[in-house]
Amino acid sequence: MGLRAAISRGTGRATSRLLRLLGRNASQLPGRVALALDPKLLASLAPSLSEGAVVVCGTNGKTTTTNVLARAAQEAGFTVDCNWRGANMLAGITSAMLFDKGADWAVMEADELSCVHVLPQLKPRWLVLLNLFRDQLDRAGEIDHVQDSLVEALASSPSTGLVVCGDDPLSVGVARRAAATGTQVLAFGIDETLPPPPDRVPEARFCQVCGTELGYAWRAYAQLGDFSCPACDFARPPLDFRARGISVASEGVSFEVADAHGDPLAEVEAGFGGMYMVYNLLGAFAAATLMGISPEAFAKALSSYDPKNGRLQHYRLDGREIVLNLAKNPTGFNQNISLMLADERPKAAFFVINDDYNDGKDISWIWDVDFERLAEEAKAGRLHVVAGGHRANDVQVRMKYAGMEAPIASTVSEALRALETMEGEGAESPEPLYALCNYSALWPAKAELDREAEAL
Repeated sequence: MGLRAAISRGTGRATSRLLRLLGRNASQLPGRVALALDPKLLASLAPSLSEGAVVVCGTNGKTTTTNVLARAAQEAGFTVDCNWRGANMLAGITSAMLFDKGADWAVMEADELSCVHVLPQLKPRWLVLLNLFRDQLDRAGEIDHVQDSLVEALASSPSTGLVVCGDDPLSVGVARRAAATGTQVLAFGIDETLPPPPDRVPEARFCQVCGTELGYAWRAYAQLGDFSCPACDFARPPLDFRARGISVASEGVSFEVADAHGDPLAEVEAGFGGMYMVYNLLGAFAAATLMGISPEAFAKALSSYDPKNGRLQHYRLDGREIVLNLAKNPTGFNQNISLMLADERPKAAFFVINDDYNDGKDISWIWDVDFERLAEEAKAGRLHVVAGGHRANDVQVRMKYAGMEAPIASTVSEALRALETMEGEGAESPEPLYALCNYSALWPAKAELDREAEAL
């Protein structure tokens, strides 16, 4: 390591220690300070990894997938650097590496548009691409811009292989372009016919090669499924890691993983998630296998997985179950709606939408969410809805057009008080509450719920 890199790293470490002393979040700023002194610091830190790095990206699910994979590596006896809290841009990844003492692996979540900065410095052995959806349009733009950036990122790191969701035509579009320039590509996906999902195909309806509307043998959710173009050879690729025997219920998911020949590799079980979690865990298992992690270590990591990071985090306050989760785009919300509908109990929802920089100022996407799927439950008195966040009025209007009334609350506690009024005095027991928040709304809600839970 050169003098400039050493000074940069030392300054970043000092910044991190100071922030921790002050009780502040040290997941981003130390990296920003260090990179201001040496923009290529990550390239100087990467060679200390004895095994290498794996980067996980995708619109939805990358934090959970990264944390599961990192914990599996630890269960296998490896030492791991990881940006556990999801600080997924170059500064956050650099912050996670500042105190590295020669770890075996770095397992890092990366924002899709940050991969073009991360990959040429970190040079990971594998990039795991989970999915691509329209998200944060005022920052990311349309999906073709994100795809171009990922192709450029892979071209900048020729030694990096791509582990891609073969059921997502947008991700496969990236894979085909990367493979044409020499990138090794392995695909994972579902190897059985699924019943028709209740949601729509909001995007990616057309072939990535010729523009013809795609056909589907079956669909899992959104645009993910067994797709093919009727006019050219663009289709779901052969799968190297296959999920079959899938069970998705309110209490969790389970499936068998098979290899490219259909031979069984492992049984995967988790006490959380929906259909989207099948893909997240399958992607994590594929990467774990490529890292030399045994199925037994992977299963042990899943059995003890409790990240407490606001993703499907459960609380119980005054007899009421509260499920907190991130929902930041139409696909994420639609999958959360599916989780709610799988819960057959009367229930309540608190939809919290902010428009801070990291959320995106443009929240017109809420009109692409299938909130209408909840209307029947609401009309039957089996669902109560509360709106929150900086754009609570917009959420309230959207609920009205979906056929639901939604009072406004500024905090989870206010939402609970509103629910007590709506449920009425004759209610047998408090309804479970699903608190669905976008990025900047998630952490305040989590902090509030953590405080309430600790006070009990």
